[in-house]
Amino acid sequence: MIAPGLSHLQKAHTVPDESKRKSVTYADAGVDITRGDRAKERIKFLAQKTFNRNVLGGIGGFGALYRLDLQRWKSPILVSSADGVGTKLKVAFELDMHHSVGADLVNHCVNDIAVQGATPLFFLDYFASGRLDSSVTESVVTGLAEACKANGCALIGGETAQMPGFYKDGEYDLAGFIVGAVDRDKMVTGAGIKPGDVLIGLPSTGLHTNGYSLARKLLFEVAGYKPTQYVTAIKEKAGAALLKTHRSYLHVIQKLVAAGLTTGMAHITGGGITENLPRILPKGAEAQIEIGSWPVLPIFEHLRELGQVTQEEMMRTFNMGIGLIAAIPAAKFTRAKNLLDRAEEKFYVVGRIVKGEHRVHYT
Repeated sequence: MIAPGLSHLQKAHTVPDESKRKSVTYADAGVDITRGDRAKERIKFLAQKTFNRNVLGGIGGFGALYRLDLQRWKSPILVSSADGVGTKLKVAFELDMHHSVGADLVNHCVNDIAVQGATPLFFLDYFASGRLDSSVTESVVTGLAEACKANGCALIGGETAQMPGFYKDGEYDLAGFIVGAVDRDKMVTGAGIKPGDVLIGLPSTGLHTNGYSLARKLLFEVAGYKPTQYVTAIKEKAGAALLKTHRSYLHVIQKLVAAGLTTGMAHITGGGITENLPRILPKGAEAQIEIGSWPVLPIFEHLRELGQVTQEEMMRTFNMGIGLIAAIPAAKFTRAKNLLDRAEEKFYVVGRIVKGEHRVHYT
């Protein structure tokens, strides 16, 4: 005899009729493949506008193909870098302005390899969001493509990922990867920096892509500004000041390198002058930086006042208005000055190299 409860148990675990079950798709999980495919077609169009004769094939393969021109590079050294835009993206989300962050990413990566004498060859991006918004994606990639074109760099590939549940609606992450080349005998490493070298600084457009966690806290939490609010102290809207595009220094760097006028260059990014300049200093060399030798942008002065931030903290968090520092041998300074003047490149003498510890000393 069958126990009364057994038939009930069997009934409860009966598998539903397959014909009555709804088929679950990837879109039900939050990933719209069709929308992603449409976005990728637009990305291909934008990327192809940056291609040159060294790009083999198109976008869509498992790996991007690039031919190294051995007629141009006799003893090539490949130089690579990867970076992101950081919490500057939060400002882009607030203002629904996404074009400039693509240019920020490319220019940042370009500067990182250019200071070693490298010429950019190709770039790849990583764009990830919870739900793909085709207009936002296109705006970001348009910025990437335009900056790649301006820097002579092919946007050769990348990744566009939909990750529902990982990112908030309306938010995304962005990272970039660059590869460049330089002939071995033309590398700029800082090894030739010597006491007596003059340090010149090239102005930044603003924060570039660093210090945004502190800047956002001070402007939006401490001061209570809205991104669209005009701030008298900086003579512009808070969000506009924070979204100024990270400048590319490629062309002025190339002029200095081609003329043999610099012994080392530092891209002033996260860590400010304090942490970036020592990265190129050889043993026994110390950089003396003269505070007040360049005009500090109003945005930095206002941030300092809002948080009563110490000078030490400001100098190791922000670029303070200087985005690139180049070491120039004293005997070549006049030639460097004339070259920069002809190129209409503004610069400031911000310090000198002296004998000492491997560090930056402010005077």
